[in-house]
Amino acid sequence: MEKNVVKHHYKVSKKERNTGNGHNSFLIWFTGLSGSGKSTIANAVEQRLHDEGIKTYVLDGDNIRRGINSDLSFSPEDRSENIRRIAEIANLMVDAGLVVLAAFVSPYKKDREFIANTVKPSNFVEIYVSTSLEECERRDVKGLYKKAREGKIGNMTGVSAPYEAPENPDVEIRTEVESIPEAVEKVLNAIKIKLES
Repeated sequence: MEKNVVKHHYKVSKKERNTGNGHNSFLIWFTGLSGSGKSTIANAVEQRLHDEGIKTYVLDGDNIRRGINSDLSFSPEDRSENIRRIAEIANLMVDAGLVVLAAFVSPYKKDREFIANTVKPSNFVEIYVSTSLEECERRDVKGLYKKAREGKIGNMTGVSAPYEAPENPDVEIRTEVESIPEAVEKVLNAIKIKLES
């Protein structure tokens, strides 16, 4: 770290922000293959939380790569840097008092562990949106799998790049047998205690 960088301590703390909001802040991390349903479920969970007066914000892979991470490719190194930046952004948002919902493929176990350590494990909820590669390819909402199979896209997770599934996620959602409303209820039940300030 740069020697001339000094951490400032401000008078309003995360605890005080949480008290003012009436709920705790933390990160809900949705991981799974492209097309698994991460963003759809994250959006539905956010809507329910918003309706209950919870202060939230969604970070989504495509939106982040259109802005702060637009300089990154999909190489393994850039994927890790993508996640590192997102973890730091999410950490600031959690400190600001928000319930952050992040929907990212995040294929590497080590990167997800880095996220948990950055925001602190007590502020991290891992949601594994478990959808088979076959089903994701059938949906192919962005046409990415077709392009990957045609050789037009390299480093496509599940096709030409690995996906390391979580071994012990807080919640596993099997979208091929569970509906969106069922998935939302599973997530809300898992975070109910965490929300209490």
